[in-house]
Amino acid sequence: MTPRNAQTRKTTRGAWPVARVLRDRDAGLYLAGVVVSGFGTSALWLASGVWVKDLTGSDGLAALCMLAMWAPTLVGPVLGTLADRVRRRPLLIATNLLLAVLLLSLFAVDSPDALWLLFAVLFVYGAAGVVHDAAESALVAAVVDPRLLGDFNGLRMSAGEGMKLVAPLAGAGVYAAYGGASVAALDAATFVLATGLYAALRVREAPPGRPAANWRRRTAEGARYLWGRPRLRPLVVAGGVMMLCAGVCGPTVYAVVESLGHSPTYAGVLYACQGAGSVAVGLLAGPALRRLGERRFAAAGIALLAVAVAVRAVPYDTVALASGAAAGAGMPAVLIAALTAVQHETPGPLLGRVTATANSLIFLPNVLGLAAGAALVETVGLPLLLPTLGGVLLATAVALVAAPRTPSGTCAGRP
Repeated sequence: MTPRNAQTRKTTRGAWPVARVLRDRDAGLYLAGVVVSGFGTSALWLASGVWVKDLTGSDGLAALCMLAMWAPTLVGPVLGTLADRVRRRPLLIATNLLLAVLLLSLFAVDSPDALWLLFAVLFVYGAAGVVHDAAESALVAAVVDPRLLGDFNGLRMSAGEGMKLVAPLAGAGVYAAYGGASVAALDAATFVLATGLYAALRVREAPPGRPAANWRRRTAEGARYLWGRPRLRPLVVAGGVMMLCAGVCGPTVYAVVESLGHSPTYAGVLYACQGAGSVAVGLLAGPALRRLGERRFAAAGIALLAVAVAVRAVPYDTVALASGAAAGAGMPAVLIAALTAVQHETPGPLLGRVTATANSLIFLPNVLGLAAGAALVETVGLPLLLPTLGGVLLATAVALVAAPRTPSGTCAGRP
């Protein structure tokens, strides 16, 4: 893969982070593709659960939509090997077109008997998403100037969180007016548009070499590399602990709303504050990473989240709104830092597998945390549960800063 040329690098110096990324043609196109496809995904995420609820009246079956989309993360390291076996841009294009065609099959879902098709599509959607994220991370590392990776990943987070504020409302409106299949068609259209943006990228990729090992060994190579890098391992472990605590905290939101004396719909206000915080930290992530480094930036975010979670037990609206914004600002820090470190530290031929393994180790604890939180919120009061979670998060931040440091090296195969 070709590195960015010297002229491009010169034009990115001294500019505000957004301008630094958008001045780079390929980085701007890539970010636009992320925004477009993220809009469709966020719209479908909400509509699929509402669709199942309307057809069956079952909250449990509606919750299975999220499970179907998350389940492929369990085999993320295996799926990530595909991103290292073929050229990444054609893989992204093929994945988007496959999902666009697959989503149109949901026009056949018009009764509870056809729900198996919806769950099957969502499962494939989740599996394709794992492959897509791994290939995307690897291609970004080749397309984007290495000095812009922190800025790009931060802006990507801001764009994703911004879509979560806008797209569910748009999806709900389309669903109310035209039904669930129309939301699927909207998502399919966003995949087609994103395909055009990816196709416009100016990147030359050499075909990957013939693998010297079977898929089991190739999968293990990614996991061994990740776990054997002292610069990456603490970030991934800290990210997993953070997502575990965030998962436990998630089911408490309605208990918090009840303690404030509001109806359950007030949770939407708290989520909006959280999204606003995530958008803000994404815009600042690039400069913060350059000033603090990945580990201190991640630790600062986890510490901010620790305070936000602990004070949420205080039953005042202003405290709840401020803690929501602080939590939204704190959570993405370790995710941005870990992804940027993986992209900087990992050789190109391994990057798909390492990214997929890191994502699995970070995000799977969130699923376990959600299950644990659903049980704990019924048995442990908020004044005990939330400060305890805050304490665990604060200890994680301290441990991350205190972990032995190693100098950053240049990886073979990286531009």
